[in-house]
Amino acid sequence: MVNLQIEVVEIQGECPVYKKGDRFFIVDGFRLHSKIELCLHSLSSIMPYYAALSRGVSARELGLGKDAAFVQCLDPCRFTNGGTVIFRITTELS
Repeated sequence: MVNLQIEVVEIQGECPVYKKGDRFFIVDGFRLHSKIELCLHSLSSIMPYYAALSRGVSARELGLGKDAAFVQCLDPCRFTNGGTVIFRITTELS
């Protein structure tokens, strides 16, 4: 099992929750660790991939990036005046 670090690497528009550099973690494949507030909309974009990544499937195999997985939240900022957040998901052995 690998642990996941999810980091905000870019924000298009204005996000009311995240700022660039914010991080949270998925540990042991299912435990969500965070010292920051989390947005449920963003978690829905991570959910389809966290189980595979936690089990060692590479971002490349999933088509999400080369050395890290990249996903974005579901907020289409140009229509909502919100912010689309881009996350980088990296792994480390537990």
